[in-house]
Amino acid sequence: MKAWTITQPGKPDVLELRETQPPEMGPTDVRIAVQAIGLNRADILQRQGLYPAPPGTNPDVPGLEYAGVVTEVGSNVQGRQPGDRVMGLVGGGAYAEQVVVNERETIAVPASLSITDAAAVPEAFLTAYRAIFLEGGLQPGGWCLIRAATSGIGIAAMQLTRAFGARSLGTSRSMERLNAVRHWGLDAAHAEQDGPLVDAVRQHTGPGAHVILDLVGGSGYLEENMACLRPEGTQVVVGIMAGRDDSIDMGTLLFKRLTLRAMTMRSLPLERRIGLAQLFTERLAPFFAEGRLKPVVDTVRPFDQAREAHELMESGVHTGKIVLANLDNAGG
Repeated sequence: MKAWTITQPGKPDVLELRETQPPEMGPTDVRIAVQAIGLNRADILQRQGLYPAPPGTNPDVPGLEYAGVVTEVGSNVQGRQPGDRVMGLVGGGAYAEQVVVNERETIAVPASLSITDAAAVPEAFLTAYRAIFLEGGLQPGGWCLIRAATSGIGIAAMQLTRAFGARSLGTSRSMERLNAVRHWGLDAAHAEQDGPLVDAVRQHTGPGAHVILDLVGGSGYLEENMACLRPEGTQVVVGIMAGRDDSIDMGTLLFKRLTLRAMTMRSLPLERRIGLAQLFTERLAPFFAEGRLKPVVDTVRPFDQAREAHELMESGVHTGKIVLANLDNAGG
């Protein structure tokens, strides 16, 4: 099979499309012909040598989310059969013509979604749901502050807050970009250059946000976020695009009784991935079937244009997800 391989840390041109050995199967595994791949910031960091793949995952082939068709099932598989359309998360290796995963961590593609749209769903919606509701504990009527609201996860987050009866305030560097995504469920917006964020948050939320979904991180963001939280609020750190280092005012943390949490998705053990797949089927799939949740795809590129897709992601001009498509791949 063919797979995009990182030959050495560096710019997009270090990616090479190579012939590799197909992954082996176990009795509870399924083989999937990958027809679409959702790009994520982690792919960029892995290519740059800054985010190694978790143990047991091919360190040279990036890719965290896939959508495709089951072509082969293991001897003990009971819930999947050849021809099933599935999507899901992996620790790496999705930039390939095939992936092999445990049958229970696959997610059935909702009938309303194309295969390219499906590839834009797992990472964005499961990350946002886990961060806001499972880690953050957001309740109906509560406020979620989404930092980097025009990203794929940010757009999923605003849809989810509205679907579950909560409210959202999103930030970005550009009000123009925020206005372009407001219809997906954003209740309020704030461009970073338009004055102090804490003033905007208090104007809309009163004492502050109940939960902050922080996709940015970096110096200065933590202090600002803590000021934007109401007493007993929770910040969930998912990304560190602005850097790894920051400082914390322990007095603010203590006296406001705040909670700081952090999470990643790609290093989850198998049982956690299975649990998230079940959660998607039970809690989120009905909203996709009703059209209340929808993936937002900015660009679909052919599978052989992974380098160009990485360049587009690094430019930061996209809104929503970038997808690589290999629609002719039937797994043969």
